[in-house]
Amino acid sequence: MMMETQLLWIIALPLLAAVAIGLVGQRYANIREAITLITGASLAWLVWSLFPEVLAGARPAAHLVSILPGISLEFKIEPLGMLFAALASLLWIVNSIYSIGYMRGNNEQHQTRFYVCFAVAIAGAMGVAMAENLLTLFVFYEVLTLSTYPLVAHKGDAKSVAAARVYLGILLATSMGLLLPAIIWTYSVTGTLAFTSGGILEGHVAGPAVGLLLALFVFGTGKAALMPVHKWLPSAMVAPTPVSALLHAVAVVKAGVFTITKIVVYIFGIDFLAASPSSGWLVYAAVFTIVAASFIALRQTNLKRLLAYSTIAQLSYVILATALLVPFSVMAAALHIVAHAFGKITLFFAAGSIYTASKKTELAQLHGIGRRMPWTMGAFTIGALSMIGVPPTAGFISKWYLLTGSFQAENYLAIAAIVVSTLLNAAYFLPIVYNAWFKAESEPPAIDHREAPLAIVIALSITASLTVMFFWVNQPAIDLAAQMVGAK
Repeated sequence: MMMETQLLWIIALPLLAAVAIGLVGQRYANIREAITLITGASLAWLVWSLFPEVLAGARPAAHLVSILPGISLEFKIEPLGMLFAALASLLWIVNSIYSIGYMRGNNEQHQTRFYVCFAVAIAGAMGVAMAENLLTLFVFYEVLTLSTYPLVAHKGDAKSVAAARVYLGILLATSMGLLLPAIIWTYSVTGTLAFTSGGILEGHVAGPAVGLLLALFVFGTGKAALMPVHKWLPSAMVAPTPVSALLHAVAVVKAGVFTITKIVVYIFGIDFLAASPSSGWLVYAAVFTIVAASFIALRQTNLKRLLAYSTIAQLSYVILATALLVPFSVMAAALHIVAHAFGKITLFFAAGSIYTASKKTELAQLHGIGRRMPWTMGAFTIGALSMIGVPPTAGFISKWYLLTGSFQAENYLAIAAIVVSTLLNAAYFLPIVYNAWFKAESEPPAIDHREAPLAIVIALSITASLTVMFFWVNQPAIDLAAQMVGAK
């Protein structure tokens, strides 16, 4: 298969699967879920077969349709996009396995709609990953927003619908009110929207305009959850756990920080932005979000809300790494997208496993649960250690590069923020781990439970294994990150 055709199939395959799932419906649940799994495996094969080519220097591209003269929907895989596409396609398979166990184990309603929207969402994520220009990225960014709205509102009760409206309102308001004007401004001064090595804005904007345009892009990318445009993320925790995993690890928030990183590297250019004093505010905004969200997480009593605020802080590690504008830090941004995905999806899988087996959602209910659910809490422990940055987990690798980049940039505020947030991560994760393994149950459980259904346990065991494996097998990701910044 020609690589150009392969790119188009990467978008088309999950969309065709969404149609097939909708036609099969609830009546043939086994066939519906088989379509989901087969499509996931096929998509991963299409994406991962491009990995060696991109690593060797190839940049596959494909033209979809022209919109206006000089403006078209086009795809092109560069190193950062390859990393994101490979990550999302891999985790979609695991999340699909998990979803089958979770949706059946909790007798969830509207399962066909769930799988249809899930497939459309992964197509949106693939489009974002492979976007050749800002317009293509914007279109698929919005596809991702609209397709995940029904997933957030899945339960259909008043609380879920209200949370979904917050989700949709903030993400559409930021993208239409800030991101789209930034894209139009960029086109008006450069005559192009193409992602280009070294950037396209140098010589076209200067002075305070650079900082203003950067602000439009950063806050217009609401999925990155930089404060104060973060409130959609905790609100969305009313969704089923597979949706939370999709939001936090596979597609939505990763699309946000991926977008910011890609815009900094390929639209502004690292050297141009580093020479622009008006861009320095981004470091402070990221540091504030990291520390503030970590303190808020420390005060949470509900497990999923704690994980939500942890995600907000962890996303800003990526933004901070990008904002430092030195090679090691920008590489750290790419690596943390991967490391956080493996660790955080494991944590959400564990939270959903606990809920499915025991209906427990609060931290105070988790005393002694490790003895009942050793596989689940073993995976949770690995995910928590990765969030803290303890070896041998994926989080250590990205934090190593981030700290190295902070020293390279001689930015001691960034160093302090990383140290403080790491201590705060330990302060809210380690008590959960300790109580689960070493404290007795505070009260007899309402349900005499053990582990969740096998599909759930398999999925969280895979992601926990990936979290550890990335510590040992990370050179291909490092090589792609190095290509992104032009490092040897």
